[in-house]
Amino acid sequence: MQPVILDQGPGPSTPSTASTDTEAGLAAETGRRPGRPRSEQAEQAIIEATLELFAELGFEGVCVEAVAARAGVGKATIYRRWPNKEELLLAAFGSLKSPFPEPKGVSVRDDLLAMVQVMCADKADPRKARRYALLLGEGDKYPRLMARYKETVVQPRREAMRAVIRHGVETGELRPDTDVEIAMLTLTGVIMAQEKDGILDDDFAVRLVDGLLQGLSVRS
Repeated sequence: MQPVILDQGPGPSTPSTASTDTEAGLAAETGRRPGRPRSEQAEQAIIEATLELFAELGFEGVCVEAVAARAGVGKATIYRRWPNKEELLLAAFGSLKSPFPEPKGVSVRDDLLAMVQVMCADKADPRKARRYALLLGEGDKYPRLMARYKETVVQPRREAMRAVIRHGVETGELRPDTDVEIAMLTLTGVIMAQEKDGILDDDFAVRLVDGLLQGLSVRS
């Protein structure tokens, strides 16, 4: 039976005076009146606090009270955005992967290269890499949370890559017998392998994409 990591969410009681004062102070710092939607700075502070606590104490060390205290916000500020601990953790872990640029649809190479460069930059970031390694190391203890992470974070990114490859097949840039799944897994798998003992720079990204497309492109 997997450990329970969820909390119950906010109760019916009103926020404490301390929480209200904290939110008011944050509002003054960010130039907005209390009661307005929380600032982008507050959200970033909450995400960063969640990741810091996870890195220091693991899954069990993350609780809304501790996150609120470290981020300098009231618990109500967190609960307005994330109804429980699981949703907060998913948002924090999702932030370890930078968003892909929107495909332009003009060149398969350009669109795949833009995605691969983002992936390489994330893997080359030491702090992100350490936190992601911790996530993978602890993830087996929390199969439900990891299943949701893969569903909401990993799979959409992989589907975005598949869509670019499919588009290349449809436009005739790539061979009609291209195995979309293998092509996508080749890109992601090579990056994961290179992360252990190689350099993940733009030159590597170019070599990876060009190497893959050399075997998939339609030859004149």
